[in-house]
Amino acid sequence: MKPAGEKTRLSEAFIDAFSGIAQTSRERNFRIELCFAVAAIVLGIVFRNTFEQWLVVVVCIGLVLGGECINSAIEAVVDLASPDFHPLAKKAKDAAAGGVLVFSIAAFVVGAALYAPPLLRLVGIGV
Repeated sequence: MKPAGEKTRLSEAFIDAFSGIAQTSRERNFRIELCFAVAAIVLGIVFRNTFEQWLVVVVCIGLVLGGECINSAIEAVVDLASPDFHPLAKKAKDAAAGGVLVFSIAAFVVGAALYAPPLLRLVGIGV
């Protein structure tokens, strides 16, 4: 990490960003969300998503996983700034986690709308 104001080469910026994703991917919630992302991709392949459906799935996956990266960053900064319990630190961390939950619920609704009808048809319940 370079001091503030010092320019970073574009390649270094990408390396740092991928490092951040790799660090976040070690967290339990990210791995759980990644499993759901894989499930959405597999279902999309099985049910032959249209181009537009793939776009929606990719945006949902990106929002949830990107939100988790931002949540992790906020938690790290809060822990650095306030290692001891403080109500405002809790509020910041809870709000960041709540943001990921909102993205996750929205992604679930989208996934249910996309995949429930073909899943129900598959088990013999016409929709």
